[in-house]
Amino acid sequence: MTFVRNLLLAACTLGAVVAATAGEAEIRKNLPARIPQFPAIDEVSKSPIPGVYEVRVNGSQIFYTDEQGNYLIQGNLIDVKARKNLTEERVEKLSAVAFDQLPLKDSIKIVRGNGKRKLAVFEDPNCGYCKRFEKDMKTVDNVTVYLFLYPVLGPDSNVKSRDIWCSKDKGKAWSDWMESSTRPASAPASCDVTALQRNVEFGRKYNITGTPTLIFSDGTRTPGAIPAEQVEKQLAASSS
Repeated sequence: MTFVRNLLLAACTLGAVVAATAGEAEIRKNLPARIPQFPAIDEVSKSPIPGVYEVRVNGSQIFYTDEQGNYLIQGNLIDVKARKNLTEERVEKLSAVAFDQLPLKDSIKIVRGNGKRKLAVFEDPNCGYCKRFEKDMKTVDNVTVYLFLYPVLGPDSNVKSRDIWCSKDKGKAWSDWMESSTRPASAPASCDVTALQRNVEFGRKYNITGTPTLIFSDGTRTPGAIPAEQVEKQLAASSS
């Protein structure tokens, strides 16, 4: 009896795997055929709803579809019983950035006080919220800030980011611009600014859609110009 039970269990498991694989194959074939502009599919997996599949594109963008790819749902999947936004949780997990995986060589290192605490920030030099954030950050001490220039607000952002990155003292050039609107000298044509393009590519990969975006040493990610008090709380939590 044990042998028969194990054989039946194996058969059921194999059947489920085959069904899931068949569903994925249909979705991968049908969605691009029916929606030619649909992005390349990164992953297809079962959702908590029977017969509904999660389709992941562009790294962390989530859609839902049936097993034939006849219908496409864009929106949040809510577990009303557990009161959880499953889509939001999934996107957060997919877009999480381990601090030790950040390309720190492409950032501007700014040390305040003993610099023991660590924080990474993605900012655009033309971002008004970033200027407000930088003003508040003046009260936060004993922290090392890894500033990633993230020029996403237009061509002038590229120019300013290039000039700041190519300055002899990058940190001062950034501070002078953000605090007093003092523009740095124009960058020489020979300056290597490929780091800026890498920053933009990194941000797109990890769905960094706005500035400033903060990443703390424990991987916690916070968008927006949060006040210094909240920065202090999150620095304390990430360092504990």
